[in-house]
Amino acid sequence: MAEAAASHGCNEVAVNVKDDENSPCPSACRTKRDFSLQFSVSFIQKIIAELLGTYFLIFAGCAAVVVNSDNEKIVTLPGISIVWGLAVMVLVYSVGHISGAHFNPAVTIAFATCKRFPLKQVPAYITAQVIGSTLAAGTLRLLFRGKHDYFAGTAPSGSDLQSFVIEFIITFYLMFVVSGVATDNRAIGELAGLAVGATVLLNVMFAGPITGASMNPARSLGPAIVSNQYKGIWIYMIAPVLGAIAGAGMYNTVRYTDKSLREITKSSSFLKSMNHA
Repeated sequence: MAEAAASHGCNEVAVNVKDDENSPCPSACRTKRDFSLQFSVSFIQKIIAELLGTYFLIFAGCAAVVVNSDNEKIVTLPGISIVWGLAVMVLVYSVGHISGAHFNPAVTIAFATCKRFPLKQVPAYITAQVIGSTLAAGTLRLLFRGKHDYFAGTAPSGSDLQSFVIEFIITFYLMFVVSGVATDNRAIGELAGLAVGATVLLNVMFAGPITGASMNPARSLGPAIVSNQYKGIWIYMIAPVLGAIAGAGMYNTVRYTDKSLREITKSSSFLKSMNHA
C-alpha cells in the first residue's frame, strides 16, 4: 500500500511540475514508479489467478471423489480421472496466460530451479495454492456433513516406499510433459492444456487406487488440514517436488536447441544424409 501511495503521489506531482533537473519527480522517477505499480498489480493478479485456479481444480477433483464415495461408486475411477483431467485442461486455458496455471507447488519449485520462474515469487505462489486447496476442501466439508463426510485427500494404500516411488514417477512424467509443451517454443502451444490434462487423466487412472495420484503437495495438504488426517503426508510433500524437479531437469537435458524445428531439420545430420542419398 505504501509503495502504491508513493507511486500515486509521484504521478500527481508530475502532472503539475515540468520535467527538469530540479523537478521532485522527473521522467525517470515516473517511469520507475509506474513500472513498479504495474508490476505489483500484475503480480497480485497472478496470485489471485493461482488461488482461484487451485480452488476450482481441487473442488472439482475432490468433489468427484466425495460424490463417488457417497453414491455407491457411481462416478467410478475412470470418471474421477476424467474430472481431474478436464479440470486441469479448462483451467490451463482459462488462466494460463495470466499466471502460468501452476496450481501446484511442485511445478512452481521445479520451474524456479530451472530458472524459468522468479525465485522470489515462489513463496507467494505456494501460499496461494495451499490456501486455494484448503478453501476448496473446506467448502466440500461444509457441503457434505455427517455420514456424507468423506476424506477427499490422499493416503497410501500400500507401503510408504511404493507410494513414494509412484508419486515420484507420475510427477516426473507430468512435469516432463509440462516442460515440453510450456517452455519449448517448438511445441504447439495451443495444445498445452490438452496435453497436460490428458497426462493428469492417465496418471489418476492407474495410480489413483494406490496413492491417490496427488502429484501436487497442495492437493494433499488442503484436505489433510481440513480433515486433520495426515497419514503419509510426508510422501506427498517430498515425492512430487523431487519428481517435478527431476522431470524438468530431464527435459532440459534432452532439449536439443532453442531453434525452430525447420532450422533443426535443415542442419540435422539425418536430413543431410537423406539429401545425399
